[in-house]
Amino acid sequence: MLSEPTYLAARMAAPTIERHFADHRLLATAAQRALLAAPPEAAVIEAVIDVTFWASLRREEGHPPKITLALLPPEQASQPLVFGQRKRLTPQSLIKLAPAVEQPGIHLGVWYDAEGLHVWGTVTELPPLCFVLEVIEPGLLVVKHPRVDGFGKFVNVAILRGDQLQVVDADNHGVADCQALRRFLPGSGLPGHEADEVLVELAATMRAHGRGGLVLVVPEAAGQWQASIVQPMSYPVTPAYEGIAHVLAQRHDDPDWPRDLRRAIGIVGGFTSVDGATVITQDYQLLAFGAKVARAKGSGAVEEMMITEPVVGSTARRLHPAQNGGTRHLAAAQFVHDQREALALVASQDGFFTVFAWSPKYNMVHAHRIDVLLL
Repeated sequence: MLSEPTYLAARMAAPTIERHFADHRLLATAAQRALLAAPPEAAVIEAVIDVTFWASLRREEGHPPKITLALLPPEQASQPLVFGQRKRLTPQSLIKLAPAVEQPGIHLGVWYDAEGLHVWGTVTELPPLCFVLEVIEPGLLVVKHPRVDGFGKFVNVAILRGDQLQVVDADNHGVADCQALRRFLPGSGLPGHEADEVLVELAATMRAHGRGGLVLVVPEAAGQWQASIVQPMSYPVTPAYEGIAHVLAQRHDDPDWPRDLRRAIGIVGGFTSVDGATVITQDYQLLAFGAKVARAKGSGAVEEMMITEPVVGSTARRLHPAQNGGTRHLAAAQFVHDQREALALVASQDGFFTVFAWSPKYNMVHAHRIDVLLL
C-alpha cells in the first residue's frame, strides 16, 4: 500500500527514472546483472521522491535535513545496520533520522512490502545500480546510483528542483562532436563506458570546497602550453607531484587503492582553491598552481564559443565567453582556444561547473556545463 503522492514533479519523473534503471540493467552482461540491485518500479520511485521532497522542506531544531536514501532490502546490503523496529517512510521519520546519517557514505535503507514503504536501517556499501535519492538542500533532490566498478562519484540520473525536473542525458548527445569532453563525463557507470574517473573526482572536489577554481589539463610537462601562462609562474611544483599517477600504477596490487586515490586527488584539489590556475598533465602530474593565464603571442581574443549541458531536451547555444561567466571562464576559453590539445575545468563559487575543450567539428571552443552531474 503506497500513499497517493502529492508532489507533481515526482509523478513526472518516475516513469523516466524507471526506464533509465531498466535500460542500464539491459546493458550489463549476465554476470554483471547478478551483482546489480533490483530495478525500481515507477510507483515506488514516485512515492519515495514524494515523501523525501516534503521532508526536505521541514526543519528539526532549526536545521534542514541532509538525507540519502538507498532503495534495497536488508539482505542485499553488505554489513547493514538494521533497526530492531522498522519505521514507516514518512516525512516525520526522515526528519528524526536525518542527523544520524549526515556523514558522507551513510544511507538510510528503504524497502517496501504489502504494508508500504519503510526505513529498515542504514547501509554504507551498496550494490551497483542501486536507486539512491539524496537531499542536497531544501527542495533540491538528486536521483543517482553507484558505478559498477565501485570507484568514483555516483552517476546522476535526474535532478528535481521544486517544480523543475532535469533528466540527465546519459548518452551525452551534446558532446558527440568532441571526444575530449566525452571522456571526461561519468557516463552510465557500467564497464565498457570509458570515462576519466580521476577528472570527475577532481571536479567534485573543486566544486565541494566552494571557493571556485580553474584547472588546466595539458598534454605534457614541458610544452607549448607555457606560452599561454604568465612567466615566471608563481607556484611551480618541482619535481611534479605524481601522487595520483603512482596510485593508479599500483591499483592492481593494492586493495586500498580507492582510499589512496581519493587522498591524492584531494591533495591536488586543495590547490585549486588558490587564486589562479592549477596545471596538471593528462597523466595527472601536478605542475603548478596559482598560475595566470595570458593570451598566446599572435593569437586573437575568443569571440564566440559553443555551450551545451547534459540535460535531455537542452539545445546548443553560441555565445561570447563573457556571457557564460567571469574571469575564470574567459581565461579557460582563451587557453583552450590557444592550446587546442588541452582541457580546462572551471568551478564557480555559486556551484556551476564547466568543462572547456576544442571542437574540431565546429572549429571553436566547446563549453559543457556539467554541474547537474556533480550534485
